[in-house]
Amino acid sequence: MNSCATMRTSEAPSSIMWKTVSEDCNLACDYCYYSTCAGKPGKTIRRIEDKLLESVVQQMMQASRGAVSFAWQGGEPLLAGKAFFEKVVALQAHYAPPRTTISNSVQTNGTLIDEEWAQFFRTYSFLVGVSVDGPESIHDKRRKTGSGAGSYKQVMRGIDALRQANVSFNILMVIHEDNVREAKALMQWLKEQRIEYAQFIPCMNFRSQDVEASGTYRITPEEYGQFLCDVFDLWLEDGQPQCSIRIFDNWLQTLIGDETELCTYRTSCPKMLILEQNGDAYPCDFYIHDQYKLGSAAEESLAELMEASKWELFEDQQKIGLDQCHSCSYWHYCHGGCPRNRMTEKPGSQGTLQETDYFCQSYQMLYKYGEDRMRTLAKDVMQRIKRSYPGRNERCICGSGKKYKQCCGS
Repeated sequence: MNSCATMRTSEAPSSIMWKTVSEDCNLACDYCYYSTCAGKPGKTIRRIEDKLLESVVQQMMQASRGAVSFAWQGGEPLLAGKAFFEKVVALQAHYAPPRTTISNSVQTNGTLIDEEWAQFFRTYSFLVGVSVDGPESIHDKRRKTGSGAGSYKQVMRGIDALRQANVSFNILMVIHEDNVREAKALMQWLKEQRIEYAQFIPCMNFRSQDVEASGTYRITPEEYGQFLCDVFDLWLEDGQPQCSIRIFDNWLQTLIGDETELCTYRTSCPKMLILEQNGDAYPCDFYIHDQYKLGSAAEESLAELMEASKWELFEDQQKIGLDQCHSCSYWHYCHGGCPRNRMTEKPGSQGTLQETDYFCQSYQMLYKYGEDRMRTLAKDVMQRIKRSYPGRNERCICGSGKKYKQCCGS
């Protein structure tokens, strides 16, 4: 048995992501990396079976150490219906030990949210992520219903319902050919809509189930890099950002010595179970394939899934071929990026990992362009939270490995 195996512990995870209805979805976004139903899920929605749901919730609660989190995704998870989610929160409450903090989040296209859904989310403190690609003229080009109609007006009705019920929500924008040059329009839309939290996801040109396909995207690294630089200027404004942009928040967290929550900013991929609707388990949303299947929550315990040998295959992906990255002056920010973005296809062979993330150039453009100003913002934050920097000859808190005087203190 190797050293990695001996360190594993037989415990259920404290957080999971569950593909609530598998690929079933009521939208036919032409760039979707997961669903293939073209906005027509059929008469019978693939919901999680009651027995499986109860088993997973019970195991997570039994192994909880004061806090557990569930992320409900799809497809379109709200197709499971309110009764399903009422069952979820009832089971969570039934099996939770006293004083357990239960967190639920749901990523939705927003079209099904009404007053009842919004009140449910408010009652049970769900964090809601809504997918919107910006103003109506941009959004409706790609995010269409199964009949080909735009979905913007339905989404905005859902957002209005969330606001009326005081539900915490954020916006997820997919960045593609139609909006990558529209940084100003997107940021203006976020401001007009009074959006406080947003994140950008570059548009993939592969499906999560095709793990050997090249990790390429529908926008070029240079386009995305320029987009991030333009957004950075608009976000920073006079040095006091008025909204939260996830990639910038994580960059800032690095500079003030906090642990980041975005996986591509961490030193290693987080160990989080991804469950399909039927209980099939995987280590990452981008690796939904038998090659990386850990097992099934319908047949094995969550603790057993957390010990599956396939974890090592997945974890090794981030370590392969990063020699070039280790010498990069921005290594401490991205740690080589996402291993899925380093996959490249070679004719007649399986995919192999190249040395750098597809968006390496994008990130270097951003860091070079904004690092000085971000360090200034980090110093302001440190003062506000009354946190001290290390001594001049001590190691810098940003993770660069340099002395403070040669890094953020220079």
